[in-house]
Formats: sequence, C-alpha cells, structure tokens
Amino acid sequence: MMSCEQFEPLISAYVDGELPAEQSRQLEEHLAACERCTRELAEVRALKEQLAMMKFKEPTDAELRRYWSSIYNRLERGLGWMLFSAGAIILLCFGGFKLVEEIIRDEKVALAVKVGVVALVFGVVVLFVSVLRERLTVRRKDRYSREIER
Repeated sequence: MMSCEQFEPLISAYVDGELPAEQSRQLEEHLAACERCTRELAEVRALKEQLAMMKFKEPTDAELRRYWSSIYNRLERGLGWMLFSAGAIILLCFGGFKLVEEIIRDEKVALAVKVGVVALVFGVVVLFVSVLRERLTVRRKDRYSREIER
C-alpha cells in the first residue's frame, strides 16, 4: 500500500486528468480512506477554480509600444553581442594558432615549452567546445531557462 507522501504528488495530475487509469484508481481508493489527502485534493481543486476565474488586464497601446520597442532593443543588443563574440573567437583562435605555429617553428624554444603551449591551446579549445555544447544542450532541453534568466 502506498503512503500519503507517495500519493500527494499525484493529486495535481489527477485534478488535471493526466493520470493513467490505474494510478487514478489507486488514488481514488486511497482518497476514500485518507482524510489528509482528501483535504489536499479539495485544496488543489479550489486553487484550480480560483486560477480559472482570474482575468488578466489587457495592456494599453502605450504599454504595447513600449514593450515592442524594448524587444527590438534587446534583439539589436543580442545580435551585436553575438557578432562581437564571434569576431573575438575567430581572432583569438587565429592568434592562438599563429602563436603555436611560431613557437613550434622556433628552434630556440625548449621542447617542454612547445608541448606546454600546445597542451594549453588544445585545453582551451576543448573547454570552450564543452561549455558551448553544454549551454546549447541545456537551452534546447530546458524550456523554462529563458524565463528564469529574466
């Protein structure tokens, strides 16, 4: 037999009609014998009814104009930062490549320094790719990430 702690997370899905038939049946059996979960169910239903009755105020024309102008400003700044970042990355990669190339070709530089510089440059590239891949993966999978950042 499942405990109240195991049924409580299912109550919201039950109210929304999202539980599979078997889980709904199990929850209904539990509700018949559990006053605590029955109260929780009543509270969730009351909250859902209150939320359904809420009306949102329509924005005025001035508010809409201000909103859209700020959207365009954010898009412009976002595009500017993306172009700046891309240019900086390209120049840094090119500079790193040229630095490694010069150090490797220089016969006066010790082998240990050459290996160290190559390892450093490759390490930075691996870290950059890793962080970029992680950020892109999180952005695709987490549909709320943009809302949390604001």
